[in-house]
Order: sequence, then C-alpha cells, then structure tokens
Amino acid sequence: MTLDTTPCPCGSAQNISECCTPVIKGKRVAKTAEETLRARYTAFTLQEVDFIIDSHHSKTKKDLNRQEVVDWAKNSKWLGLRIVQTDKGTAQDTEGSVTFCAQFESEGKQEDHWEHALFEKEDGKWRFLDARPVHTGTYKREEPKVGRNDACPCKSGKKFKKCCGA
Repeated sequence: MTLDTTPCPCGSAQNISECCTPVIKGKRVAKTAEETLRARYTAFTLQEVDFIIDSHHSKTKKDLNRQEVVDWAKNSKWLGLRIVQTDKGTAQDTEGSVTFCAQFESEGKQEDHWEHALFEKEDGKWRFLDARPVHTGTYKREEPKVGRNDACPCKSGKKFKKCCGA
C-alpha cells in the first residue's frame, strides 16, 4: 500500500492518508468531535457522500436531503477549513461542539460558511447532530438601543436600569 502524501484538505498539516481518509473509509473511528468535523469537510472535498450521511446522528438524519449534499459537494470548489473554537468533544465526552468556517467557491463566487456544529456520540462514535448559524457581520437592531438611563420601553415611567434592565 502506497501512502498518499497529499496534504489533507482539512488543514491539519498531515497527509490525507494519515488524517481523514482512514476515518472516511471506516479504517478507524474519529476520537473527537473536531476530528469528525474535519473528516466531514474532507468528505465534501472528495464527494464522499456516504460518509457525510453515515456520520450524521440518527436523531437528525431523517432531515438530510442526499441530493442536496451531492449537489453541494459536487458543485463547490472547496478552499479551506478553519476551526475557530471547540467545546468538549474529547474522547471522554459524549457531546461537543465545533465552531468553524469552511470556505468554498460556487458559481464563481467565494463563500464563507460559518457554523456552530453540535456533535453527540452514538454507539461510541461521534455523529453530527445539528448546526447553528454563526453571525459574523454587523448586527443591526430592529428597534433603537435602550441605554441604562433611558426611560424603560415598558412605559413604567422608571429608568430602564431600575425597571426591565434590573
């Protein structure tokens, strides 16, 4: 067997044959939630849709649309993965999360996909459970910001800090 010395797309600085390929091909189990996320990203770059689906938790797998996964993997040029934060998700944990940014190009436009991915162990294996979007731009309020010394918006006649802001 010849080792593939290509750098792993997940950005780990390891060879793909020593990093994500063994996880994707079922030769070994990912030890952490982050390792599962990295393997899922690499699976997108390689269009290994079966792994992407198999690494989904049974609680949410029914919500997965295989054709959408195929289309996203196939019609995107994957540019890189950046892990921003992990919370729990070690070999000893049963749940964890990974906040990341996956960069890709689709229809000639570069995109940054920010996500807070939730993982849970199922039958001893880390599985992708769900995702929450990560807001990265400027936040614009619908209503004006209430300062602590402003009148309370509940119209009590008190200052915000002494009323609803207490």
